[in-house]
Amino acid sequence: MENPDPTVEPTDQDHHADHDLMGVALAEAALAATAGEVPVGAVVAVDGRIVARRHNEREATGDPTAHAEVLALRDAATELGTWRLDDAVLVVTLEPCPMCAGAAWAARIGRLVWGAPNPEAGAVGSLYNLGSDPRLNHEYPATGGIRAGDCAGLLTSFFARHR
Repeated sequence: MENPDPTVEPTDQDHHADHDLMGVALAEAALAATAGEVPVGAVVAVDGRIVARRHNEREATGDPTAHAEVLALRDAATELGTWRLDDAVLVVTLEPCPMCAGAAWAARIGRLVWGAPNPEAGAVGSLYNLGSDPRLNHEYPATGGIRAGDCAGLLTSFFARHR
């Protein structure tokens, strides 16, 4: 998928870092699958340093908002001592839903990176594009499709086992 904000193209260094951070997010997603959760993982990093890493916990907590992205953003805000995450990158294995894209917006995330597209609920390119909606008071650049095959494969195998 093309970057929704063409004025902010990821650099080669960003691409390499995105690939590595997605590996960490994939490890989180694998932990989710082991726990019987939909395998989505998220990482928040600032200047290449991981400040939060989480996976879905809806089943474990009974909390409908316990998506990997929301949990990682909460932890990052606590770790950094501010809710404004404008220097951070959020890396997630699945294109965020409207709630999670909205949480990235509310956190004033600096950049978003996602793996597999989410044709059923994607809000950063597939169905909506909350990250680059000029009607909102904050926009964030997003890059999709990083390690998409690995991310989609984890989801496909999970749902094949649970259906």
